[in-house]
Amino acid sequence: MDTADWAASGLAALTGHPDGPADGSRAAVLAGAREVAERWRAHTGVAVDAAELLAGRAALLGLTRGGRVSAGGATHLFASRDGWCALTLSRPDDIAAVPALLEVDDVEDHWRAVERWAASREGDEVAGRARLLGLPIGVLGETRSSPTVVRHVGERCVREYGELLVVDLSSMWAGPLCGQLLVRAGATVVKVESAARPDGTRGGDRRFFDWMNTGKLCYTADFADHDRLRELLAAADVVIESSRPDALRHRGLGPEDVLARPGRVWLRITAHGRVGDRANWVGFGDDAGVSGGLVGAGPVFCGDAIADPLTGLQAALEVAESLARGGGEVVEVSLAAVAANYAELPSVDKELPIPVALPIVPAPVPSAGELGADNAHVDRLIGERTAAAC
Repeated sequence: MDTADWAASGLAALTGHPDGPADGSRAAVLAGAREVAERWRAHTGVAVDAAELLAGRAALLGLTRGGRVSAGGATHLFASRDGWCALTLSRPDDIAAVPALLEVDDVEDHWRAVERWAASREGDEVAGRARLLGLPIGVLGETRSSPTVVRHVGERCVREYGELLVVDLSSMWAGPLCGQLLVRAGATVVKVESAARPDGTRGGDRRFFDWMNTGKLCYTADFADHDRLRELLAAADVVIESSRPDALRHRGLGPEDVLARPGRVWLRITAHGRVGDRANWVGFGDDAGVSGGLVGAGPVFCGDAIADPLTGLQAALEVAESLARGGGEVVEVSLAAVAANYAELPSVDKELPIPVALPIVPAPVPSAGELGADNAHVDRLIGERTAAAC
């Protein structure tokens, strides 16, 4: 593992205390991600820069390391009585839930209050109460490494990437990154959003949304319109989703409910997997990374929401490998488990070159489409595929 590569990649600038030296202890993460990227290239012929995928958002948004505050600022790493926890308060509802978490009427400084409250409690108690309220939280190292779950469910059929219709129901980072890599491989990717609840990154810095979604067809659909979505999913060769476990099933839109084309790959991305209580745990890149034990020395946050881009890259590889087998599979990938797999790579204790490089801003990309911009085009694709199947 080369700490000089880590320092030059921009990832060192995102790891460590803000008033101290950069942290090179997780240099093996970059080497591991490059191995995954190389396996992706072997399947698709498309080269990707692993360092750019991992540090590109921070470069676009001007983020830097915050130690025990995530680069994006929404997640804090704090001590419980027996370890460390990472809590994300990125949504208005998360912040509004803090008084209920602490069982008080009002909170003036929510982070200071959370840290005082957690210091006298064990991590499992802190996380258990947070999860009852639907808050995204991770206990350091609670998730062990595990392989991707793959289930063979249907007929196999090998197709070229240029023939693929991919339906991307996901949002934020990991799922959209997987979809973006499939765009680069030549697939037609349809980004599905609800007009009432579009992808949350659409309303942020548009450069990040464009980076993840350029080249996709933008399609709006009301998720209560089951028939319309069922037709779209039935036309798909690949489905990417990051829904709550029962969200699609309750609408009759799960992989078991929708007639599948031969060779369809259904990719599920979750925060903590789909087994037992973990299936309902909410998670984002920073807190899920901590759950998997992927932190710098101290501990401090590693990179920028590191579990998100690592999972997006891994998910793209898993889809490629499934397609090479002929598909007909449901593939399940979780943020925390991917982070745990990387956390098992050897860590190092070595001084980094000073100064370390800042993350490199990705090359400009064309703007992604506006909401519903490609509805008519996608409806035609659905009609053509439905007619061809008859």
